[in-house]
Parts: sequence; structure tokens; C-alpha cells
Amino acid sequence: MSQHIPSISNFSLSDPNKYSVENLRSEEMIISLGPQHPSTHGVLRLEVVSDGEVVVDVVPHLGFLHRCFEKHAESLPFNQIIPYVDRLDYLASMNCEHAYVMGVEKMLNLEGKLPKRIEYIRVLVAELNRIASHFVAIGTYGMDIGAYTPFLWLMRDREHIQRLLEWLSGARMLYNYIWVGGLFYDLPEGFEQKVAELVPLIKTTIKEVKTLVEENAIFIKRTANIGVLDRDLAISYGCTGPVLRGSGLAFDLRKVDAYSVYPELEFIVPTGKGLVGTVGDCWDRNHVRVLECEESLGIIEQCIDKLLGEHKRTPEFKPQEMVPKKIRPAAMDMYVRAENPKGELGFFIRTDGRSDIPQRLKVRACSFHHLSVLPTLSRGAYLADLVAIVGSLDLVMGEVDR
Repeated sequence: MSQHIPSISNFSLSDPNKYSVENLRSEEMIISLGPQHPSTHGVLRLEVVSDGEVVVDVVPHLGFLHRCFEKHAESLPFNQIIPYVDRLDYLASMNCEHAYVMGVEKMLNLEGKLPKRIEYIRVLVAELNRIASHFVAIGTYGMDIGAYTPFLWLMRDREHIQRLLEWLSGARMLYNYIWVGGLFYDLPEGFEQKVAELVPLIKTTIKEVKTLVEENAIFIKRTANIGVLDRDLAISYGCTGPVLRGSGLAFDLRKVDAYSVYPELEFIVPTGKGLVGTVGDCWDRNHVRVLECEESLGIIEQCIDKLLGEHKRTPEFKPQEMVPKKIRPAAMDMYVRAENPKGELGFFIRTDGRSDIPQRLKVRACSFHHLSVLPTLSRGAYLADLVAIVGSLDLVMGEVDR
């Protein structure tokens, strides 16, 4: 067996000799998953040390995208950074824009001063994008396990959301819609009604997916009691979003930080309960995303009621009225965070008070933290379970290779 083991001269572990050819037992081998393997949900390479079908260790290799977002941002004016922010978590661009724009507005002392219609529109499009992002996570996760039909159903409904957001912004995925101090445009005529018509369809699809996938004996066998992430371990690794809530902790920045108009909206924070397995397993993480889609639909319905009632469109409403022509904040360090579909997205921004270009811009990417816990979750699991564990973390490499 040992003569078939590939060379591992570039195998980057903390102890470079730990898995040298001389130290490998005859049963162990090194397997490369990726960087194009469908289980990796992005340009990620996993170097797996296995003993037969059992995972001994996993080493994630990063840096295949080379986005250089942070350095690009440190050479651009604040308003021109938004299209680059779109490309962090490209499945949830509206949510990324919302987080970044709130940070800059806080630096400009615009927090809480924007018209309520702008805030409700921002939350509306962010929750639409949250559902679209979760549908990709849930659908592709079914494919990881071996179920193809749910993926088609969810992509069908996600396409309806994508078309609405394209109608709104002119772009299919990378929107540049939420601006510092306002919005690119007001909602198109009839947008609220089209969203209201879509809500019952999505509710039906979620109910079907619950029956077809979550209650399926094969899916339960593949995900229950697999990749168990207990609450203390999740906290110590900095996990957030559905990964943390799947471990039983109801931590949601929409509640904790109460930003935008979320304090005025009613919704609950779903958590893992261990309904079919152990709290914090793969099934729980997927289940939390399904429940969050239902909560987002409730938020969307409340926003539509506000936008058609108390904060309806008027001829006087101008979405760009408070957009500054030159963004030059005072000298300060600022950190702002928001609840993205995958977890906490944070921006640390440093300014010198003289330039309209940030001195330093650092991104706190949730997928990076979730990827760091992968080796701990995978040791002792089967190779087939490794695919299920990776899928349950809902990784997007755009915000990891930043």
C-alpha cells in the first residue's frame, strides 16, 4: 500500500513530519478532494488522510480565488467599494451590501436618520436574498447526499427571486443596489404585489422539501448524529449563523444588535433541537436553514404591509436624497456587523479623516471560521460523511479568499 501513496512534500500541516511517507501506516493514504470536487461548494481543496474509509485528518487549502478584496478596497473611494462587496458572498450580495453600507453610514453619523421606506426596502431585499442563498445551501446539500429533485424545486423558486431582484437592480446576482445614504432606485411599480404573489409559492415548496428530504429515512441516516458540533466548540471557533444556531444557541444579530428596522418586525430565531439525532449535527444545521426561510417569509410579508401602507411610495420620496457626493468620515476605527445567511459578516474600517479612501478595511468572513472547524468535526468520520459535513457548513469561498 505504501508504494502507492503520492508525494506529500508540500503537505502543509503544523507538524510537517506528522504525515510524512515514513510515518504513514500501511493502511493510511492521502486523498485530494478538490479543488473542483462538487462536494467542496467552491474553489477549495481538502487534503484528507484516511485509514481505509475513516478520516484521520483533514487539511483545508485556501487561496485559489485570490480575490484581494481588502487591498482593492484600500485603493477605492467608499462608494466604489460596493460592487466589490457584492462579490464576497456572491449568493447573498444584498446582505453583504447592507452590512458594509451600515458601517459607512455609522461613520457618517447617518445611523437611524434615513427614511423608514429605505430601511424597509433594504430589509425586504435582504430577506429575499437570504431565502435565495438558503435555497442554494439546502438544494445542493440534497445533491451531496444523493437527492436531485429538491435541488430542481428550490432552484426553480430561487429563479423567481433572482428575476425580482434583477427587475429591481438591473443585475442578476451582483446588485450594487444598497447605497451609502439610500438606494439606487425606488421599488419598481408593482414590485410589492409580485413579491406578495411569490410568498405562497415558496411556502408550498418549503413544505414539500420538508416532507421529501428532512423526513426521508435515507437523508436522516446520512445526516443525523454526523458532524456533531456542540455549543461550546462552536463558540470557541467563532461560528455564527445557522452553524451556531444549529448547535442550540439562539444568537442572531438581527435580534442581538437590533439594526435597521428589525426591532419593529416579529420573527423567532430557530435553533437545533436534536429532533432526529444529536443537537448540532448535520441534520440540525440544515433544518435551521429551512426554518429560517419560513421566518424570512414572515418578515417579507410584514415589510410589504409597511411599504404598501404606512411607508408607501410618494412623489416626494427620493431614494438618493441623502446619498453624499463625497464620503469623507472623521478619523476613527469602526467595526460593524450584520446577520448574513451564513453568519456574522463584519467590516473593520479605519479612516484618517482626510481621504475618501479607507486606510484599512478588514472583513470578518463567517465561512472562514466555519471552515476552520472542519478538521475537528471530520476526524473519525467516514469519507462519505466528510462530504455531508462540508455541505452542512454552507461554505462560499468568495469571502474566504478575500
